[in-house]
Amino acid sequence: MDHLLEQVRTYLPEEKAQVVEDALRFAEKAHLGQSRRSGEPYISHPVNAAKYLADLHLDHTTLAAALLHDVVEDADVSLGDLRGRFGEEVAQLVDGVTKLTRLDMVSDEHGEHAGRQTGGPQAESLRKMLVAMAKDIRVVLIKLADRLHNMQTLSHLPPAKRASIAQETLDIYAPLAHRLGMGEVKWQLEDLAFGYLQPNQYRAIAKLLSSKRREREAYVGQVTEVLNRELAKAGIQADVTGRPKHIYSIYCKAESYAQQGKQIGEIYDLFAVRVLVETLQDCYAALGTVHSLWRPVPGQFDDYIASPKENMYQSLHTSVRSIGSVPIEVQVRTHLMHEVAEYGVASHWAYKEGNAPPKNGRFDEKMTWMRQLLEWQRDLSETDEFLDSVKTDIFNDQVFVYTPKGDIKELPSGSTPIDFAYRIHTDLGHRCIGGKVNGRLVSLDCDLKNGDTVEIMTSKVARGPSLDWLNPHLGYAKTANARQSIRSWFRRQEREANVQRGKELLKKEFRRFNVLMDEEELAHLLKQESVEDLHAALGSGLISITQVGGRLNTRQDDHQAAGPLVGEDLIAPIGGIQVLGVGDLLTRIGICCQPVPVDDIVGFVTRTRGVTVHRRDCPNLGQEHEEDRLIPVSWGATRNLYPVRLSIEAWDRVGLLRDITAAVSVESLNISSTQTDIRPDGAVITALTVQVASMAQLSRLFSRLEGVRGVSNVERVIGGRQAIPANQEVPRRGIQR
Repeated sequence: MDHLLEQVRTYLPEEKAQVVEDALRFAEKAHLGQSRRSGEPYISHPVNAAKYLADLHLDHTTLAAALLHDVVEDADVSLGDLRGRFGEEVAQLVDGVTKLTRLDMVSDEHGEHAGRQTGGPQAESLRKMLVAMAKDIRVVLIKLADRLHNMQTLSHLPPAKRASIAQETLDIYAPLAHRLGMGEVKWQLEDLAFGYLQPNQYRAIAKLLSSKRREREAYVGQVTEVLNRELAKAGIQADVTGRPKHIYSIYCKAESYAQQGKQIGEIYDLFAVRVLVETLQDCYAALGTVHSLWRPVPGQFDDYIASPKENMYQSLHTSVRSIGSVPIEVQVRTHLMHEVAEYGVASHWAYKEGNAPPKNGRFDEKMTWMRQLLEWQRDLSETDEFLDSVKTDIFNDQVFVYTPKGDIKELPSGSTPIDFAYRIHTDLGHRCIGGKVNGRLVSLDCDLKNGDTVEIMTSKVARGPSLDWLNPHLGYAKTANARQSIRSWFRRQEREANVQRGKELLKKEFRRFNVLMDEEELAHLLKQESVEDLHAALGSGLISITQVGGRLNTRQDDHQAAGPLVGEDLIAPIGGIQVLGVGDLLTRIGICCQPVPVDDIVGFVTRTRGVTVHRRDCPNLGQEHEEDRLIPVSWGATRNLYPVRLSIEAWDRVGLLRDITAAVSVESLNISSTQTDIRPDGAVITALTVQVASMAQLSRLFSRLEGVRGVSNVERVIGGRQAIPANQEVPRRGIQR
């Protein structure tokens, strides 16, 4: 506490430092006798939160509110008491933080995995927090400081609680800190959360960094020495330092590179140097010195000074082949840019020269997205819709593209021409039939890049959007703004047409999955009052067909960890099945009905091949008269891959099979067998057996296969034309319809 007060008095005048001390003494008295799970006095928590904010030189009002942020919730203190003692502004900040804390507690009461959910109380908590942030950013600065200290002391909580809080931190608080430009908070939250969620990977990377530490520091020391000397020769006053790499960022890069078949040694910024200079001109002069000294790596340069990120981040990034041809990343920025990069919006509130935070036109301009939050939360009645809007349009990085007239438009990274059209005008989106990027015709699901010039081609009549644009697996509309406009268009259509369209879509979904589900039960799961409302919502696009596929998958929510491939045998052993509650018994999938985890199943004891697993409604079971050989089985806690037969109807053409297998490979699925039957009329039936992990994955595969040119129908096939006894071996042959 004494250290906090000493720190505050280094930059605040005495009368304002006294307000902070008064708040500290008040909080100390209010929390007297209270302890944390670690056994420390409770006052240590608000003091540590306030100390971090003092490191950022925040104003006395924010520091006082940080010290008092738990007294209303955990002590016998009212907001009126705070208002009378410390003023209205402090009371409002404490009230905002208290409401968010209460929402966090409600979220935790809904289950130990509440932090893994995207809807429900957690979504409502995020909604309240972002709206509070839009009104006063300091509420969330205090909340982030509160969460940072909680993560630093998380080890004293039960394992389930630790996992829940860590997941929520990684999903919500770290991206929020990034969006606010608070890089230091972001990386600390990510590393702490990652350590609890994936401790083995965390320790492996930490050990790797530790083992290479001396070598890395020696190499970076060589680079900084050479670069300092060359910059001094060029007359550039610079501070050159090694930039530490963070464990979670290395993990993410390693995962991304692994998907591309690259090794961790190919990551260009495992070695990193930061150059801080005095002026903007010095930034580009220093960059020229770096490029004249070492050869740049192609495609590894970004100018975030000319085009700042949405969170106000500015810097020059380049990767070069340095001493010994080792790739190293170099960041160049001014000292002011560095302050903004580390502390983001908090740097705007930093106390300077005894005055209140200055008005900053650029800050106000960059924070317009916060005011957009207020508009969205008024327009979107569903909390999940609001959360979706935030995650796509607010948390994502931005790209800057041009209209044909040269105007710049900001869009979330990964946006498409359809997103661009709806950002310009809703009517332009409704009439969109194609797009040109840099004068070249592109598909409507093409990802836009920084600097692209986009032109939208339109129909002469307003024919309206396609329902396919709402399918997330097809990738047409990425932004919440575009999807909301598309949904609104369909909602305005006649209800009868929507109901009929919804019936057809639902019938098609049930048919292609070859499953039966009570529509009233499905309507209840999707929070619709009646089956007709379900049909209308489905037909209007309010509910996507992907959500239906997800609900078909709800019975296997506890079987999400992918298992190893089971090979090409159609009756491969399934390690995720429990017989009478006991695992590790020899089990086989029945070839006649091929159940997957969403199906109700029963086991048949064979004489020589263990237990064969069938769907409970399998027609072959009706032919067996030895009911004592039927035993209960259930889907166990381990998920493997399951063979599923698909029948694909299409018109024959050159390259059809290639396109079908390419669509399967996009989902990283293994094809166990394939057979093609060409009919005299030019139609072709392709029978595939693929190894899938879940109904959700199967749903995505259906969407991709139906997008292949010439494909007219895709459905799951259960068994063949003739019933097969449950204990009989069946030779491989083509699928009979």
